[in-house]
Amino acid sequence: MDTNWRMAITATRHCLTGCAIGEILGMLLSTWWGWGNAGSIALSIALAFFFGYLLTYTGVRRAGADGRTAAQAALASDTVSIATMEIVDNLFILVVPGAMAAGLDTTLFWWSLAVSLAVAFVAAVPVNHWLMARGKGHAVVHRFHDAHAGQH
Repeated sequence: MDTNWRMAITATRHCLTGCAIGEILGMLLSTWWGWGNAGSIALSIALAFFFGYLLTYTGVRRAGADGRTAAQAALASDTVSIATMEIVDNLFILVVPGAMAAGLDTTLFWWSLAVSLAVAFVAAVPVNHWLMARGKGHAVVHRFHDAHAGQH
């Protein structure tokens, strides 16, 4: 496997972490609160973007960037990846019979959520590979880290 594919897998895994935190929290809260499908999906998507951006923002800040630079890097690197994962993830949940109505205490709820995230990961890897090959997406963050590493 070449380096570009490895980097795309690593970048996607990073995005998946933020998406998973947001998705799980969104599904837990909306199910607990008895929200319908639209509210559940909206909250899960909003939290997936929030946590996805937050993880990148935090990492870039730790690397020494100011808040504005870190926010710009997070938006540039994560938007398409998270959007891809959220579209695939939510479509999967919507097509699994009973998944949207499943309670927190059911195997169907957790199975469909886990599989939807796995399917979203597989869908986003080639998207991230394509973006990174063009110097976009997570390549933005990698360039920042590379430039910062050279300062030490």
